[in-house]
Amino acid sequence: MSQKEDYEKRTEELLAPIAEQYGVRIYDVEYVKEGSDYYLRSYIDKDGGVNIDDCEAVSRALSEKLDREDFIEDAYIMEVSSPGLGRTLKKDRHLEYSIGEEVEVKLYKPLEGCKDFEGELKAFDKDSITLLTDDDEKVFIRKDIAVIRLKLDF
Repeated sequence: MSQKEDYEKRTEELLAPIAEQYGVRIYDVEYVKEGSDYYLRSYIDKDGGVNIDDCEAVSRALSEKLDREDFIEDAYIMEVSSPGLGRTLKKDRHLEYSIGEEVEVKLYKPLEGCKDFEGELKAFDKDSITLLTDDDEKVFIRKDIAVIRLKLDF
């Protein structure tokens, strides 16, 4: 396991009881370097969406736990936020929450002359994603997908 993965896993373990306490669920945790800064980002969600008060409460509680545990060697900026409306679906739990939702799929290389698809997320397994499009049902190989995210309707 890489250092990044270890930091994310340990942070998620610290965050789990906090999320339960505040009635939110963990959407994702990521530790990334952007420019010269490191960021530890925790994304939380709940039915109906999270608000600033949810993020603030979880942030304070998580910050206290991280200060006590002190397992991240580098200086970092900690953020707690909503994953947003057009959230990227990276993990199986993201896909599971999104069954029946409209999504956008972008492929690395064209399929039937197209790299961008939209449709209702019908199913997924370890190897594939199935969408119900206007035309029919389409199955995409997961390793061919550059990104899958919730569709934004304006």
